[in-house]
Amino acid sequence: MDHSEIYSVQHAYYMSGATKSYEFRMDSLRRLKDALRKWEVRIDQAMMSDLHKHPTEVYMCEVGIVIEEINYHMKHLKKWMADKYVPTPLAQFRSTSFISPEPYGSVLIASPWNYPVQLCISPLVGAISAGNCATIKPSAQTAATSHLLAEMIAETFAPEYITVAECSRDNADALFDQPWDYIFFTGNASAAKKICATAAKYLTPVATELGGKSPVIVDETANVAVAAKRIAFGKVMNAGQTCVAPDHAYVHKSVKNEFIREYINAIHEFFPDGNYDDMVRIVSQRHYDRVKGLLSYGRIAFGGTYDDNTLFIEPTLLTDVNEDERPLTEEIFGPILPVVSYTDLDAVIKRINTQPKPLAFYLFTESKAVERKVLGSCSFGGGCINDVIMHLATSYMPFGGVGNSGNGAYHGKQSFLTFSHSRSIMKKATWFDMPLRYMPYTKIGDRLLHMAMK
Repeated sequence: MDHSEIYSVQHAYYMSGATKSYEFRMDSLRRLKDALRKWEVRIDQAMMSDLHKHPTEVYMCEVGIVIEEINYHMKHLKKWMADKYVPTPLAQFRSTSFISPEPYGSVLIASPWNYPVQLCISPLVGAISAGNCATIKPSAQTAATSHLLAEMIAETFAPEYITVAECSRDNADALFDQPWDYIFFTGNASAAKKICATAAKYLTPVATELGGKSPVIVDETANVAVAAKRIAFGKVMNAGQTCVAPDHAYVHKSVKNEFIREYINAIHEFFPDGNYDDMVRIVSQRHYDRVKGLLSYGRIAFGGTYDDNTLFIEPTLLTDVNEDERPLTEEIFGPILPVVSYTDLDAVIKRINTQPKPLAFYLFTESKAVERKVLGSCSFGGGCINDVIMHLATSYMPFGGVGNSGNGAYHGKQSFLTFSHSRSIMKKATWFDMPLRYMPYTKIGDRLLHMAMK
């Protein structure tokens, strides 16, 4: 099917009503879960080919996290689908009011290359549980995984219900230029602006999950050893190619040297004898050249080696980077961490608030006052106190950005809500008809109306 045919076929299937029943949605979730388990070894192989990602990391960050999401939806779906009854104002006597979720219809899910399974399939779980048809557009940069997903979905679902559209960025315009009922996009801000402009032609709602420079603050009260280890984990996972990776760290001057020492210890612990065989590689030559170029700024306190043949960049600490230089002005998306020393927390907060709102924010402190101050002063999509990244590894909280880092959220119930339209419905009794609403208006009627609506 060409792109326009995909939409028209799925729209017709959705209009048949086949996707709306609880039984159909539950069966589809089960089939998706079974497919992930059946194809797990082949997913591992594809991810190794595309990103040199170890099977343990694949399960932790790609397959396992999606299976947990599916389980959560299956447990709660019946309750989410039910009409929610709400109070009705006295002026609307005698009425019953309820909110009824309905699917949008035919939705497009476009995902990036850095987590090519999770960021395709996790939104799909929400689309399925909400009762939609869906087309997935994976990234061409992770070609092996994208092709595998196309095979897996084709084996699992009929194309008029769920399908994968494999296309490059250059020829994806026709896919987006369709009257989709909803678009869910994960990627960068420049692409999101283009997609939103196209969607505006059809007044199609769009959720965007983007990125940005997610800062870390490590204050003088922090458990520095734990902070360094957890931040290092967030930086080496997927070689830092994570939208919520800790991007740069503001470390209090009094603990800076200890932080650097503990960070280096953590890297040595993760990779004994300097063996980086289990670490993810940079996805492409273009991204590799960009990340490698960041090594020329500031001073390398640790790491800094690279391999042009395998697109490998060693976990690296940078210090003495100027505020106007690239490591502190552009999203790194690699295993490089600039460390900025500070003494004045207010100055750090001011600096952070001059930048676009980040997707994630991380604070390491044992001070409740500092916690309250930072959370009350800084706007961001989500984050952690005394950890990194883990706020997205749960179905109990929504995940999303704000401002430049995105619009909308998903995970758990929020995924169901994101892919649903909440219809407000009022059911009026016919045995009583409020006379005050009708003309001609009278003074006594006006007084009664004021009493009812005060």
